[in-house]
Amino acid sequence: MSKKVIAITACPVGVAHTYMAAENLERAGKELGIDIKVETHGSIGVEHAFTQEEIEQAEGLIIASDKEIDKTRFSGKPIIEVSVREGIDRPKELIQDILDGKGKRYEGAGEVSKESASGQGNLLYRALMNGVSYMVPFVVTGGLLIAIALSIGGNPTAAGFEIPEGSFWSQVNAIGGAAMGFMVPILAGYIAYAIADRPGLVPGMVGGTIAANGAFYGSEANTGFIGGIIAGFLAGYIAKTIKKIPVPKALNSIMPIIVIPVFSSLIVGLLFIYLIGQPVASLFSSLTNWLASMQGANSMILASIIGAMIAVDMGGPFNKTAFLFGSGLIAEGVYNVMGAVAVAVCIPPIAMGLASHILRKKFTDADRQAGTAAAFMGFFGITEGAIPFAAKNPARVIPAIIGGSMVGSVIAMLTNVGGHVAHGGPIVALLGAVDQVPMYFLAVLVGVLVTLLLIAVLLPNIEETVDVLANDNQVETSKDNVIDEDASSSKAEVANETIALTDLMSEDLIMMDLQSNDKNQTLSELLNLTALSERIDQPAEVLAAVQKRESQGSTGMGEGIAIPHAKSESIIAPTVLFARLSEEVDWESLDGLPVKMVFLILVPKRHQGDVHLKILQMLARKLMDDDFKNNLLNAKTTEEVYQILRTVK
Repeated sequence: MSKKVIAITACPVGVAHTYMAAENLERAGKELGIDIKVETHGSIGVEHAFTQEEIEQAEGLIIASDKEIDKTRFSGKPIIEVSVREGIDRPKELIQDILDGKGKRYEGAGEVSKESASGQGNLLYRALMNGVSYMVPFVVTGGLLIAIALSIGGNPTAAGFEIPEGSFWSQVNAIGGAAMGFMVPILAGYIAYAIADRPGLVPGMVGGTIAANGAFYGSEANTGFIGGIIAGFLAGYIAKTIKKIPVPKALNSIMPIIVIPVFSSLIVGLLFIYLIGQPVASLFSSLTNWLASMQGANSMILASIIGAMIAVDMGGPFNKTAFLFGSGLIAEGVYNVMGAVAVAVCIPPIAMGLASHILRKKFTDADRQAGTAAAFMGFFGITEGAIPFAAKNPARVIPAIIGGSMVGSVIAMLTNVGGHVAHGGPIVALLGAVDQVPMYFLAVLVGVLVTLLLIAVLLPNIEETVDVLANDNQVETSKDNVIDEDASSSKAEVANETIALTDLMSEDLIMMDLQSNDKNQTLSELLNLTALSERIDQPAEVLAAVQKRESQGSTGMGEGIAIPHAKSESIIAPTVLFARLSEEVDWESLDGLPVKMVFLILVPKRHQGDVHLKILQMLARKLMDDDFKNNLLNAKTTEEVYQILRTVK
């Protein structure tokens, strides 16, 4: 009887890489003579879920995932946890590691093996991303509510925008402030959760709350989101260390719910109160005095420092120190420092918001949604809108926004932009609260352009190519679920439904050796096939829909394959077309390789979108098979291609 191994695969979007990893693990299991079952956590839910019997019979569990997986049901089972990419690249090694006993037993407290050369780095990255993913909705919700309240109910005064106390808009502002108040604790809590599971959540959130409240360590300033990251990692590793302490069996049941949270919360809290908070408070006091000494001849250096401080932590202690310094000089009749601040505070969120839409290959659709909110927040001088981007990739994003804010601040100082209220963003210029309004906007514009240029150079293109292709369909699916109330199939039903690729196509929807010079010509040729007449109403409208999707980001998935797709009211039924090109065509694929084969997916606008996701999943799995791709490239007739495609299901 062959040994059994179980595996879970998942990626942030839950389409392509989830299923590529599953396919490779299953294939590796067959080659090794191992009975392996893979549970996929994809965009349409969990598929091929394990039974309790399968879990008990398995030698161990492989988790190839870039998001957190609940491991509660695997108590006592050896686990190896790696990124989804490693599930694709080295499936045999992972299976062999389980068989060789390299997995660590999960005892309900979250300790698993990070078996890879970059395992510890993966854990740090995964923990940070886990915290960021939970933090983002609080930043966006709070920031937008505050911005709306300020714009509609606020009045500019020398002390900043003021909303009449007790008014409706003051309540909206308070709700937004409450949401923003959760930002740092949530970030810290879920970083710790990713490291130590549930026992890390309480100390992480407690530490994050203390980090965000300077009163705990006698300071008017706080440690901001950077302090939240420190608190999260401290809490996670402290909780994880306490879990390793041997205790009598009688205490096992209370360790994760009482002992670990209490002691780790106490340790993290005391570290911040007695060791971390006070030095930070002293640092910012010294910074304020230093800034005060740098006016006059050193104004250019002062502007550069202010710009850097405003951008480095986006609302944190460095930002607040520079902001308070600038606003404090207003009462003394010195306005140019606040003018530089008013420019610098809006550049990071506006620049990152624009970058997410302009530099599309470097951001996901989820980033673009956050980017829209960030730009709006930047208009009202809420620098925190850039935090989700900086937290995901601090080493590249923070230098870029610092560069833009520094340049903007220097231009503002050179052109005598003056700020008369303790606030920033274009809103203060439109309301007449700054001197030299044209130069204010010039300073903002140049600063934003500098950041965009630096992002273009420093930030790499995203690697999850096919996942990005599917991301927009998740958004469309959620919209369609609201619009199409009469839809009869649920996600679970579609997930369990057997769909073959050839159920959605026929031989006359296959084009062999299509001659084309570019992707627009390729798409046009496919959509003008006579066989499509009963499947689409208006070819021109469908072509426009496909091209619109291409304008949002290339659908070239790499390795010579493109999967363009569209949803349109002019599409009658879900349809797939295939074309093999006589000459390779530039599709702006992220791997830079030209395209030789094209799968065009068309879905009715009214459709829930699950069939589209199912098609992407099927193709992602099958396209990992080199024989499958080579057979398509070498096929002589459309009938032969059709027979090959019949295996995709």
